[in-house]
Amino acid sequence: MADMKTLFAALFALIALPLAAQDAQSTSAEPETAHETAQIVLETTMGNITIAVETARAPITAANFLRYVDDKRFDGTVFYRAMTLNWGEQPNGLIQGGTENDRDRILAPIAHEPTSETGILHKRGTISMARYDPGTATGDFSIMLQELTSLDAQPNADNPSSRAGFAAFGHVITGMNVVEAIHKAPIDMEKGEGYMQGQLLADPVVIISARRVETVE
Repeated sequence: MADMKTLFAALFALIALPLAAQDAQSTSAEPETAHETAQIVLETTMGNITIAVETARAPITAANFLRYVDDKRFDGTVFYRAMTLNWGEQPNGLIQGGTENDRDRILAPIAHEPTSETGILHKRGTISMARYDPGTATGDFSIMLQELTSLDAQPNADNPSSRAGFAAFGHVITGMNVVEAIHKAPIDMEKGEGYMQGQLLADPVVIISARRVETVE
């Protein structure tokens, strides 16, 4: 399993902005207008999380995630990270899980779909791809506890990573209580290095399975 430090650094660099640059109000990640989605249930050892994957608005990122689901590449992976932000409405931050760059699980990296093109913003319940540089996302993803506008594309930013932002591609339909339970699970303060110390779960939460389910109209 490869070192995840660079992956964490890319995400941390955009989140660790001044409070004034963020809008931390709690908002629903569900879009105002209905778009075509595929529904996925993540069965975890702490409960189920049902996700709507935006196949119409984020076709590249959605297809990638669904391939991991259909190939059962997420089965037996874990939620391993719970990042806490001490500002805004609580609980705030995100949880992160997936393949952890496991060579036996990951597929080829995918093209980056910025939020400025998809219109899928980082709100409470949004699911988004983890990455190194833009265009390197594989099989790791995060779920937002509250709105994190710093992860959206910033077209006028000087930093290339900030300009690209992270690729959001869906939202939690049910199971935010499970997301919050994972987020508040015990942390192992000895795990991780630098800023990652204090963000890794003592007992990672296992993703037992990830499966498509019938969409209920």
